[in-house]
Amino acid sequence: MRVSKAQAAQNREKILLSAARLFREQGIGATGVDAITEQAGLTHGGLYSQFGSKDAIAVEAIRFAFARSRRKWQRAAEKHPGKRTLPAIVDGYLSRAHRDSPGDGCVVATLGADIARHGAALRQAFTEGLKDGLESLAGLMPAASAADRYDAAIAAFAGMAGAVILARAVSDPALSDRILSATARRILGRSATRRSARSSSPA
Repeated sequence: MRVSKAQAAQNREKILLSAARLFREQGIGATGVDAITEQAGLTHGGLYSQFGSKDAIAVEAIRFAFARSRRKWQRAAEKHPGKRTLPAIVDGYLSRAHRDSPGDGCVVATLGADIARHGAALRQAFTEGLKDGLESLAGLMPAASAADRYDAAIAAFAGMAGAVILARAVSDPALSDRILSATARRILGRSATRRSARSSSPA
């Protein structure tokens, strides 16, 4: 039976949503097509008719994950305009909720090291997504020149992603929370009196 354009678009989004989540939870190499189709509730035929290969799915899933993160940052900017935007994004990223939800979180903190082991197409999709994120973050930085703002965005985001990676890796819950809160304080120039990592607003 022929699938309508609307149904095909819906199936495509299901595949990308499932693939992006599973890749972030398990890694790209450890996630098979069977797992993606099972979570999406579709057949292998439906998946391959949309993408053709797992490599193609991975590329599109990375783009899909970055796009969803951008929308979260946009919603944070709408809810917390002006000078409140950067703290809202940093607090959301360096939160317990983001740390504890890798399948729905930032693709950089979950797959950054994994991406380096894959081919050019996947690395290009990752690079484009990262550049877009850095450009958005640079626009929130207080530095005077555009170059300084971009450098500040690189340093801030590298610290944020690294903090989440470490916070997920350690076995000590108190240390994990402290990694998140200490990094947020350094990025935002806060005093040491605010140490607790927030529990909501995943990135």
